[in-house]
Amino acid sequence: MLDPRYFQEQGAELEKGLKKRHLGPEVIARVAEVARTRKELIAQVETLKAERNKASQEIAQLKSKSKTDPEAAALAEKRVVEMRGVGDQIKKLDEDLKVVEEKIAEESLRIPNLPHSSVPEGKGAEDNVEVRKWGKPGNYSFEVKDHVAIAEGLGVVDFERAGKISGARFCLYLGAGATLERSLIQFMLDLHTREHGYEEVIPPFMVNRAAMTGTGNLPKFEEDLFKTSVGDRELFLIPTSEVPLTNIYRDEIIEHGKLPFYFTAYSPCFRSEAGSYGRDTRGLIRQHQFQKVEMVKIVEAENSHEEHEKMTKNAERILELLELPYRTMLLCGGDMGFSAVKTYDLEVWLPSQQMYREISSCSNCEDFQARRAAIRYRSEPQGKPKLAHTLNGSGLAVGRTFVAILENFQDAHGNVKIPQALHRYLDGAPGFTRDGADLWMKKKT
Repeated sequence: MLDPRYFQEQGAELEKGLKKRHLGPEVIARVAEVARTRKELIAQVETLKAERNKASQEIAQLKSKSKTDPEAAALAEKRVVEMRGVGDQIKKLDEDLKVVEEKIAEESLRIPNLPHSSVPEGKGAEDNVEVRKWGKPGNYSFEVKDHVAIAEGLGVVDFERAGKISGARFCLYLGAGATLERSLIQFMLDLHTREHGYEEVIPPFMVNRAAMTGTGNLPKFEEDLFKTSVGDRELFLIPTSEVPLTNIYRDEIIEHGKLPFYFTAYSPCFRSEAGSYGRDTRGLIRQHQFQKVEMVKIVEAENSHEEHEKMTKNAERILELLELPYRTMLLCGGDMGFSAVKTYDLEVWLPSQQMYREISSCSNCEDFQARRAAIRYRSEPQGKPKLAHTLNGSGLAVGRTFVAILENFQDAHGNVKIPQALHRYLDGAPGFTRDGADLWMKKKT
């Protein structure tokens, strides 16, 4: 959540940030009204308390005179009665202020993070800014197929039977398809742990409401989540392992010298995709369950933007080793996620769509999540605790990487050439064929 000062003395800065996110004027007006009400109540309380303090001195003086001056005694009694009324007013205003403070606390959980000054203006994806591009899309002498046609031709996925088991937007990976998906997970984890310095974690795939609230998924996005309950116990299936990884140090003070923490984890991810009906209904692009390797960093405040650039490079490195053309986009204010102050999206080239599609999102949340989750650290051995900064990034979305490999490395017969970086995981595995220096996933004959 945002620093409470935005709801107190920095209303103009809050309004500017929300406008950059292109939130409706009703949101800005609602927040401004709550902040204004709070300010007015505090001013009234302070005025009445100042009046009461002044009256207390006056009453004390009158009482000291009352032994010799009957009028002073009567006036003192009158002022005491008046101040009882002022006290009742203060009590009522304090109660009103408490209600407003609770409303601010509730409202603050639904207000997104404010964009960093380097974030471009814009409403949506069309206003994002290309930062860099790597690789060139291939030239094909044949009509390219999409990943569904390729995968079904190879017999490595089955959407129909998955639908029988679970419904729409689920998939069965079969044989070489399952092996390829698993090898991608291992490849990504190996790269992050052996070259990029992340510690591997196997987190819980179900979390409590506090964990979801800590990362900003609740209360605003509850409809996007799958929820379970047994008796009075409520748990949510994670939409990404960002949630459990970020919450590892929830409600803790991290001692001096321990930061930074780099975590990486594979997990299945579960999303209802509420509001996305009709979008990417064919294939693996938008599923209710998908695999992802996540990166999370918990760092000192002054280092977070440098760490953000490094995290983005870590994700880019995977695409480069897999020889997949991509571009890096700096998201505009209107296209960023709820908790981020700045986000880079990596978009991989898909030949069947003749366009780049998101495969990773790397975000710096600064202290937004840390404030919600009470993650603090000491920058000095006996120093006052500070809020940490948290970052998260896909490293990568595994299913979309599977899609990109099938499409970018297809041949005219529907076979798929395997990138060199995966040979050590797949050479000799069932369903993969060596042809000289090349390794292929081929149709069965």
